[in-house]
This record gives sequence, C-alpha cells and structure tokens, in this order.
Amino acid sequence: MNIKETGAMRVISIQRRLTIPDVRHASAELAPLIDAEIDRAGLKPSGPWIFIAQNLPKNAKATFDWRICRPVEGGEAYDGALDLIELEPIMVASTLHQGPMRSLFTQGYAPLVEKIEMSRHNFSGESREIYHRWAGPGSRYHEIEIQFGLAN
Repeated sequence: MNIKETGAMRVISIQRRLTIPDVRHASAELAPLIDAEIDRAGLKPSGPWIFIAQNLPKNAKATFDWRICRPVEGGEAYDGALDLIELEPIMVASTLHQGPMRSLFTQGYAPLVEKIEMSRHNFSGESREIYHRWAGPGSRYHEIEIQFGLAN
C-alpha cells in the first residue's frame, strides 16, 4: 500500500449511476464517445483512462455514482456536451494490480481494503481505477492502479 497525493488534472468525462457489473459495458460504450469529443474539440489526451466511484458498494446489485474520465490538455474555451472538470488533488492509498480483470477485486481491491482498515486511515468515499496498461477485454494482463481516497 502506497500513500500519496494525486495531482490536479483536467478531465473530460461522463457520469452514470450503475452497478459494478454495468461498468464493463458502460466503459465500452462511453470511451469512444469521449475519444470522439476530444478530437472534435481539439483537445489533447494527457494521461490514462480513470474511473472514479463514489461509495463503491461491496455487492454487485447496489448502484453507485461512477465517472469515466480522460485527462486532457487545453479546453479553456470548451463548449461541448460532455463534462470538462478539474480534479483536485486528494490523498490516496494505492496499489498496482497486474493481471487479468477477473482477479482485480480478489487480488487488487480486497488486499488494499484490508490494509487500509488495519491502518490509521479512513476512507473518504471516493475510489479510482487508473488504467496504466489496458490490453483489451479478454487479455490476461493489465496494469490498473487502484486508489482509495483518504479522509482528513
């Protein structure tokens, strides 16, 4: 578990209320829309895809607020239909999951949650997945950084 402060960044994004199983389909549907809007608006991608969850549930049936984001440069005069927002720096506990998606929760999330619960830190309610290396839906190897925001 690493404790660090995230950097501030400008992202173009779309928010949805969904369940954990819905994320796979929503990201496949929405990522091309964001890419097209980046091209249309003359923005420049400046980092990997980020998924942000508010109060990520512990079961697959509960809904939560989720946002798919792509960091960008530019956009001061953006007039498009998507959300262009500034993510403020936050303190996070993080770990890097390297492997298939099927083990993201068991080998990525679960050990990190356990370490945070055993520490002196408290969850803020925000969590993020940063897709440093995404090799496609059926791939055996991805690099996904899991971050849990920490409360003051």
